[in-house]
Amino acid sequence: MPGRTVAKLATVSAVIAASVLAVAPTAHADLVTHCIGTGGAVTVPNDLLVPAGESCALTGTTITGNVTVAAGGNLVVTGGRISGEVRVAADGYLDATETTVAGQVVLAAGGYGIFLKDASTGTVTVRPKGSTTIDSFLFAEATTVSGHVNVSAGEVRLDQGTQVQRNLSSTGTYYTDLHDSFVDGTLSVLNSATGSVVCGSAVQGRATFAGNLGGVQLGPNGTLDSCASGGYWGGDVSVTSTTGGVTVDDNIINGQLAVTSNDPAAQVAANNRIRGGVTGDQATTTANRAARVAGPDREEAGDQRAEVRRTSAVQEATEAGAARL
Repeated sequence: MPGRTVAKLATVSAVIAASVLAVAPTAHADLVTHCIGTGGAVTVPNDLLVPAGESCALTGTTITGNVTVAAGGNLVVTGGRISGEVRVAADGYLDATETTVAGQVVLAAGGYGIFLKDASTGTVTVRPKGSTTIDSFLFAEATTVSGHVNVSAGEVRLDQGTQVQRNLSSTGTYYTDLHDSFVDGTLSVLNSATGSVVCGSAVQGRATFAGNLGGVQLGPNGTLDSCASGGYWGGDVSVTSTTGGVTVDDNIINGQLAVTSNDPAAQVAANNRIRGGVTGDQATTTANRAARVAGPDREEAGDQRAEVRRTSAVQEATEAGAARL
């Protein structure tokens, strides 16, 4: 099983040179800036397009319109601001660090992935994989999402103080994990192929986990990932129809915990504080188990995947030449 993932991208040592942008009118006579290469701290007074199969690396750039990353394109933005939305096509990649996106971010079916670090965005949507061979990812570190997060494919990990100010809904992903993160609305994780881990996080609304094949781990001492602490749940928590094991350890649940139709039956540790009690089938609990020693995990696999794409994108943009934005 691939290791659980968070995108911690290594420093790219390539030297970024200046770049060239082409500007072409759309059918509505508005201007669209085509970005191939690298650009700096200037303002793009219209929409921006990264053409199919091309790479664009921007530092300190302000874009007043919307951004489109065409099929197979790469956009790496550091210290930027985008006034509109960002749409990423199949096999496209968005990497935004210390960047504000005022609108939504949408990854199309078969999109390569989205990496957000110290960023802020509106609603983030990852479309279902469909018939494509690419399985996408959404990795967010220390990022604020002012809207919803809706994901329907790939690897999902929120980490390092990431905040979702509305609801988080996950259906049919490879996995969906939350570490040291906050969801101000509801949390729903359905039908993940390798399950879900929630550690050191808070969820204000109701939480529902159902049909997950690889197990559900809420808090430390589970089999899926290493974890330092449990979490806070502001409403009811339901874990149902799960295979691969369910562990609930060191959590505060300000509602009821329901654990039904899980195979094997859920392990609910005695150190949980559950205001509304527990319903359903539980395995015989024992004293707190020793925390699992962290080994190769999804994090390492994701590090490699995201780093390769980002490094490649920056190198391609640099080789394309310098931009006058």
